[in-house]
Amino acid sequence: MSDESDEVEETEPAQDVDAGAEEQDAETETEDGLQDGDFVRLDYTARTVEGEQLVDTTDPEIAEEEGVDDQGDFEPRTIVLGEGHLFPAVEDDVRGGEVGDGGSVVVGAAEAFGEYDEEEVETVSADKIDEDDRYPGARVRVDGQQGVLETIIGGRARVDFNHPLAGEDIEYDYEVLEVVDDDLEQAEGLLDMFLELDLEMWIDTDEIEETRVEEPDDDEEAEPETVTETVEKQTLYVESDPQLAMNQQWMMQKQQIAGQIIDMTSVDRILIQEVLDGSGMGMPGMMGGMGGGGAGGDVDIEEALEDADIDADEIADEL
Repeated sequence: MSDESDEVEETEPAQDVDAGAEEQDAETETEDGLQDGDFVRLDYTARTVEGEQLVDTTDPEIAEEEGVDDQGDFEPRTIVLGEGHLFPAVEDDVRGGEVGDGGSVVVGAAEAFGEYDEEEVETVSADKIDEDDRYPGARVRVDGQQGVLETIIGGRARVDFNHPLAGEDIEYDYEVLEVVDDDLEQAEGLLDMFLELDLEMWIDTDEIEETRVEEPDDDEEAEPETVTETVEKQTLYVESDPQLAMNQQWMMQKQQIAGQIIDMTSVDRILIQEVLDGSGMGMPGMMGGMGGGGAGGDVDIEEALEDADIDADEIADEL
């Protein structure tokens, strides 16, 4: 009996070691491949499962086939895994993969743009809708909400406030093109994803003077000491233009956007530089008197905003 007992005592630790080794191997295996926090450049096309309506694409040929090639730049996008830049189901499929991998993922309506809700279809006063938009199918804004006008009869309008793709399952085809390690490319990718603007930017290492107050360690009667030192900072310089200055997303969320770039890259600070080259619209009334039509001429603000594809009413509602 004693021999058998000794034998059991010797074999049990060996089993524990094996179990521990298997657990460690499993952990190592799950950490292989692309993980949260990785910057990856993707090619993708998303369509509705029913009807195959184009939702989004990075392929210029598909954009041309669908007749939307004039609605922006179509090129691979840089995203950060684990930051909600993709639908969760797509992120799960990409996570653990490698460069060159691809796949097709169906994203359910609830996770994509929400289930269709009949209660989001409301009848409102027609007076709340601009006269130019009083026709079925018009995209309208009522009390701060975007919707689609279904019908208008007399003084009443029926508006669908559901997302246009609500209730639709989305099929998402993608390919991982590369991992993005360069700081500037990472920052460019994030800004492009947030703002969809082609901005001139670069990174420099600057020497910056920083001042801090140091409390004394032991001597309670000693006065705090002010220390100034020169430190190196990675600075992202962004050349501003009228599109950036008037971009609604930037105006409302510049602090959050900058914070994400600083948190996710090695950039320490961001400087926005405005460039004035004298080629602007001029000042109202210059060279021709107030209201005159001289060299400067009057600036039609509404036309200027329309040329820049900016909705003044939406800006006012956001503010």
